[in-house]
Amino acid sequence: MIQFEEYTLANGLRVILHQDKTTPMVVVNTLFDVGARDEDSNKTGFAHLFEHLMFGGSVNIPDFDGPLQKAGGSSNAFTSNDITNYYDVLPAVNLETALWLESDRLLSLAFSDKSLEVQRNVVMEEFKQRYLNKPYGDDWLEFRPLAYEKHPYQWATIGKKLEHIEHATMEDVKAFFYKHYTPSNAVLCIAGNIELSQTKALIQKWYGEIPAGEKYQRKLPVEPLQNEFKHKQIVRDVPQSAFYVGFKMGGKNDHDYPLADILSDVLGRGKSSRLYQRLKKEKELVTEISAYILGAHDPGLLVIHGKLADGVRQEQVNKEIESITAELKQVQIDQLELKKTIEKFKTTKAFGELGILSKAMSLSLNALLGDTNGVNTELEKYAKITPKTLQEVAKDILRKENCSLLEIKSSK
Repeated sequence: MIQFEEYTLANGLRVILHQDKTTPMVVVNTLFDVGARDEDSNKTGFAHLFEHLMFGGSVNIPDFDGPLQKAGGSSNAFTSNDITNYYDVLPAVNLETALWLESDRLLSLAFSDKSLEVQRNVVMEEFKQRYLNKPYGDDWLEFRPLAYEKHPYQWATIGKKLEHIEHATMEDVKAFFYKHYTPSNAVLCIAGNIELSQTKALIQKWYGEIPAGEKYQRKLPVEPLQNEFKHKQIVRDVPQSAFYVGFKMGGKNDHDYPLADILSDVLGRGKSSRLYQRLKKEKELVTEISAYILGAHDPGLLVIHGKLADGVRQEQVNKEIESITAELKQVQIDQLELKKTIEKFKTTKAFGELGILSKAMSLSLNALLGDTNGVNTELEKYAKITPKTLQEVAKDILRKENCSLLEIKSSK
């Protein structure tokens, strides 16, 4: 059980405090409710670009990391299709340094041509190195627009095209910042060796006077129900042929989300999973195979990904996958197999939330999803899963007409 206290400042900033006296450290985690799904389809990659720009200095502090490092701390950030998250880890006695730095760049980010040019080049180089010049690098650039017709999950966090970042103007950048980087669009979580009353006073001191800004109202295109199988084959200079199979499923707040999560584990998590046992161990059709869910806030995907063994055709693998998914729809899973799968999930969650950084991130994310205490009640939802309810969600999700298949055929 993670104990926490939460409240909201007058400017709309949601605050979560988690006290942990067993550590000398503190985490300042700031989650902004903006990701790649909030971008204009003709100006993609901006959420990720801003992750970089936020470290480019403010009007008052040209070097964000310098003062933090002097205080014994470090910082980092990440962007997804749904969120952008920034975090600082430092000795608890220096908490105010992080609050000063974070509040300052939220209030007074420096929009300099130099910073934009430097970070633009960094992001463009990342695009080239990770997505264009790397084997299998463009898989998701191809798979997302196959799986999604309308929703902005059509593009990856890096963006649709290199040109979108290359042609980003200062006017574009400022408009994105003032639309999304406001207190009312953020969650601030402080976790570690803190005194609650003192921390509240510091938060009010550094954040209380920041203007709330206008809360961004998300109105995204609704992804239509998929009613036909979608298939695309691309040829690439890669060592092995590979594939992605995607089944549409609900988002994080969907009632069936935990069921889809466990279903993916039964299918392809670890060496005891059904896909691994059948396709790799027994029939040696693949060199690797896994199944997972995207963890998307809006309707997401249950994905099966693998690489073919030499001489194997995609049709052979498709046949076996269809056979395994049919079994899950026709026959209820054994109670022992289900119990083992859920226990494995519980163990992973427990280990994942040992540190204060993981706790801060989990609290922030659950707050954004509408129930901060979800961090403590999530396991209850998984404990209620039965062989019957898992079979029902398998019937709903694992349908061929609900499926998209991308083949990456090796040209070698």
